[in-house]
Amino acid sequence: MTFTQNFTAVGDSLLWSAVVALIPILYFFWALAIKRMKGYIAGLTTLLVALLVAIFFYKMPAGMAVMSASQGAVYGILPIGWIIITSVFLYKITVKTGQFDIIRSSVLSITEDRRLQALLVAFSFGAFLEGAAGFGAPVAISAALLVGLGFNPLYAAGLCLIANTAPVAFGAIGIPIIAVEGPTGIPAMEISKMVGRQLPFLSAFIPFFLVFIMTGFKRTMEVLPAILVSGFSFAITQYLSSNFLGPELPDILSALVSLFATAAFLKFWKPATIFRFGAEQEMAAASATAKKSSENKVSYTSGQVFKAWSPFLVLTGIISLWGIPAIKLALAGHYEGTNAVLKAINPIGHSLTFMPEVPGLSNKVINTAGQPVLAVYKLEVLAAAGTAILIACVITKFITKISWGDWVTTLGETLNELKYPLITIASVVGFAYVTNSSGMSTTLGMSLAKTGSLFPFFSPLLGWLGVFITGSDTSANLLFGNLQKITAMSVGMDPVLAVAANSSGGVTGKMISPQSIAVACAAVGLAGKESELFRFTIKYSFFLVLIICVMTFLQHTVFSWMIP
Repeated sequence: MTFTQNFTAVGDSLLWSAVVALIPILYFFWALAIKRMKGYIAGLTTLLVALLVAIFFYKMPAGMAVMSASQGAVYGILPIGWIIITSVFLYKITVKTGQFDIIRSSVLSITEDRRLQALLVAFSFGAFLEGAAGFGAPVAISAALLVGLGFNPLYAAGLCLIANTAPVAFGAIGIPIIAVEGPTGIPAMEISKMVGRQLPFLSAFIPFFLVFIMTGFKRTMEVLPAILVSGFSFAITQYLSSNFLGPELPDILSALVSLFATAAFLKFWKPATIFRFGAEQEMAAASATAKKSSENKVSYTSGQVFKAWSPFLVLTGIISLWGIPAIKLALAGHYEGTNAVLKAINPIGHSLTFMPEVPGLSNKVINTAGQPVLAVYKLEVLAAAGTAILIACVITKFITKISWGDWVTTLGETLNELKYPLITIASVVGFAYVTNSSGMSTTLGMSLAKTGSLFPFFSPLLGWLGVFITGSDTSANLLFGNLQKITAMSVGMDPVLAVAANSSGGVTGKMISPQSIAVACAAVGLAGKESELFRFTIKYSFFLVLIICVMTFLQHTVFSWMIP
């Protein structure tokens, strides 16, 4: 038995089909933003609603719908859940061994101002991790670091999600842009150039926006010089690297330039007043010896500071290595030519990558082109970013001299803390796969494509919707990239601009994606509080995607010279 996707399944009407396809999404919004359900309950019930819509309205056989959900759930555990487990595990090792106290002190030696700490950790360091690893690692690690520094967990998670908008389009060594070249036929370099003429404006704005969210306009202006250094150094590097080097390095280069430029600037410039959170400010005001105690803090040697940071330096090195395309292929058991070095990295070969077909689903779903759709459980063991982080955890065991017993106990504690977030992640990714297999996602995309002359304005919303559903800018580009191209050509819009807008708009949907929300809450110990984080980020997501919509429309109508 096969199932042919029908994008006008409800009454042969695209409009009514789109209304029905919106039901699971609207339910999820209601469950988190209004009903304030725990994340895993909202995820599981949203998956159930999606299954019912797919079966009863889109006429997808129940068995296929369930197996599609299982495919998504497996992907939710590996690689996404695997990254979260190992990221939180690494952080907990540094806490248990006392190394994080030294990390906290070293950051405070640069600045005790919470506004500037957010720029260094959430914006710059998070962007570096996005460029090297992607998936959930940037938010998980940077949010955990902020919590360790003393940030409120909800604030830390929310700020890191918002900061993560700037680098997402070039994440994981440029995979979102490289991947969309296939279905669209547009060279990745051209898309990279166009995205590099959109996102730098957002990247320059995000540091200001982050501090404004934290403290309001007046206190934001107090640190405006540092904000300008952080944002503009990132944005300029992002533009230059994306337009002259390609999509692989903009995040890594921009993040490093921003991080070092801001840190160096803070050696010579300090804000007039140090901003701390409410309770901290009260303690400082009540204590006449606050300044003296600050001066008498324990000082650490450079060797101690280096040792404390070394787990994250090791993490950075291994993740960067894992992200190099040739090495990634070797880790997955695929080699280009007979490179002996790559074969030495993974002498076992294909046995470390398992891709069994999903029973009852693979090649059973027929797309509108009449082609069967392959469905596999993609189980990358060695090549997964989570495995790279686990190796960093093993190396950290020897750096920190934690016993194997405590190491294993910490891992067990991590798994126990993350059991509900893992259920959340598995269910929401399952929901995404059901909407894709049944055709609901494409129905929604086709509906937005019907906006005619206003399509240049609505084009980024396709990317925003795609990332909300799938949790990935890469997946959103693969889902809607070709639809963007075809629609753009029909309404007189440059297809390069449309495809780039899909990626740029998608970055603003990352902060409200169910997967991202679950990852962020898991990292900061807020399992069950996903609704609070969703309510915190959703208004900012709408605001930022509106900026991209206006920008794209202006680039289509007024500033068309910006299109490569």
